[in-house]
Amino acid sequence: MRIGIVCYPTFGGSGVVATELGMALANKGHTVHFITYDRPVRLRDHPNVFYHEVRVSDYPLFDYQPYELVLTSKLVDVAKFEGLDLVHVHYAIPHASAAWMAQKILAAEGIRLPFVTTLHGTDITLVGRDPSFEPVITFSMERSNAVTAVSESLKKDTYSHFPLKRDVEVIPNFVCMDQYQHAPDPAVHKRYAPNGERILVHISNFRPVKRVDDVLHMFYALQKMMPVRLLMIGDGPERQRLENLCRQNGTCDTIQFLGKMTRPEEILASCDLFVLTSESESFGLAALEAMACGVPVVTTNTGGLPEVNINGKSGLLSAVGDTQAMAANAFEILKDDNTLANYRKGALEQAATFDLNIVLPRYEELYDRVVAAVNV
Repeated sequence: MRIGIVCYPTFGGSGVVATELGMALANKGHTVHFITYDRPVRLRDHPNVFYHEVRVSDYPLFDYQPYELVLTSKLVDVAKFEGLDLVHVHYAIPHASAAWMAQKILAAEGIRLPFVTTLHGTDITLVGRDPSFEPVITFSMERSNAVTAVSESLKKDTYSHFPLKRDVEVIPNFVCMDQYQHAPDPAVHKRYAPNGERILVHISNFRPVKRVDDVLHMFYALQKMMPVRLLMIGDGPERQRLENLCRQNGTCDTIQFLGKMTRPEEILASCDLFVLTSESESFGLAALEAMACGVPVVTTNTGGLPEVNINGKSGLLSAVGDTQAMAANAFEILKDDNTLANYRKGALEQAATFDLNIVLPRYEELYDRVVAAVNV
């Protein structure tokens, strides 16, 4: 099948999932065309993978450049000349409406192009709540040939926020277990914890919804219970303020900010605990990737996180903002080697239920259904 994928090409969860899905489809023999404004950060060379840049011209007439219209034109162009069977758009805004416009333009020329919309979270729970977007998002979802959500929680939120009359199918995010190293590297652990301390790690885009302050507060509470270090991976609007906070508190010797990493699993496997303190999380891909490395997780109990992090098996859940409970949960997991080993085993077992080999066939079956329906 010839598949077009539209996504944001960044480190965010939707872009990572879209890219890894495209690579997996290419490995199965499908031809995949990525259509976006920049090369996705995790996109690797592959004979079945092609990248088409959406280039927006800078006309002085426009205060805001019309990306949605340029994306629509690029979709039409690629669909016609590459013979796409289907387009899969990740993140509703503005990709779903662009796909619908492209579909109608192509239909006027007798070309059928079905499209699937996958909802990832903030397109529904945050951005989508803006009244200025709601009519377009609702319309685009209703006109999609299929709509999927990455968790049961997000599916419920979608029906709660939008007056949808159509089905939304849940297909979760995934990890390729074979790509993750499961054995900690003693040399890496010693590099970041020279005195044998336990290592905590947090990965995010450092936006307010991630409540990264809570990571620091729970870490400071845990420091009173046991020797620990903290690695902060990622970048975003909150990073500078948090770095300044660490300097003011004199904790730069135990907290390191490592910035963005394309393959964080090289460090993840040598950490002892992953921490995610989000106020809202439709799935929690970063937590799942940590679990795939055999790292247990302490997360909030919001959104889709309880579907990923099974309390008492892969890690422990805490209420949003309860940093004392998070610290206590972290101590419970890290208090001795046997307990930590059991949680590591549980994290791996739970991550394996989201393995690519389980999830990918569900997307392929969905694509077959959608294409068959439009060709009746």
